[in-house]
Amino acid sequence: MTQGQAETAPVTRRRKGATPATPRPRDAEKTKALILKAARDEFCEQGFNGARVDAIAARAKANKRLLYHYYGNKEALYSAVLLDAYREIRQGEKQLTLSQYDPVEAVDRMVRFTFRHFLANPWFPRLLAVENLQNGRFLKQIEDIPALHSPLVAELREILRRGGESGAFRADVDPMQLYISIAGLGYFYVSNMTTLSVIFGRDLSQFALIQEREAQAVQMVLDYLRTRRP
Repeated sequence: MTQGQAETAPVTRRRKGATPATPRPRDAEKTKALILKAARDEFCEQGFNGARVDAIAARAKANKRLLYHYYGNKEALYSAVLLDAYREIRQGEKQLTLSQYDPVEAVDRMVRFTFRHFLANPWFPRLLAVENLQNGRFLKQIEDIPALHSPLVAELREILRRGGESGAFRADVDPMQLYISIAGLGYFYVSNMTTLSVIFGRDLSQFALIQEREAQAVQMVLDYLRTRRP
């Protein structure tokens, strides 16, 4: 066999009537979403320091090179997970369209949504705990974070203004402090559900107790907003 023959020899003959194989299209957005979900699970379970890119790629069933291509390094991927988590809860809050409700109903809906978001996404409190262990250093570097929170604070400020003018609410409430209180009432219950269940000898994951806790959270916030300072 000559050199020229050797170069042209490996020719694959197709069976008569067979259709040529077409390359499988790559769904980039689906792959990115799978990587993001896998990274979220890994960071929540192992923390930032303990998480491994190899483990994330294995969870996502994705090529590690593809992971680096889409997200860069481990730090960039973790930042993407954080940003996606905050976008998700902010999007849900936006869909509440609280401006269409009277102030009391609007606050009721905000408290319930926040509580249920933590309950439906127990990974979210864990992710926040991971970032707090990092002293918030990654969150500080994400430029979109302040823009995500500003509309929420503005909406709460408007609800409080309407409530104050109608006489339903006190007029000295800081919307930022109010939101921290609302989030805290849901966050603590969900993030500490296991240990609290052991301490009090009751399964706090029972539906009846969850309903009771949600109702109490709503009542506590509304009672505070209705209380006038002497």
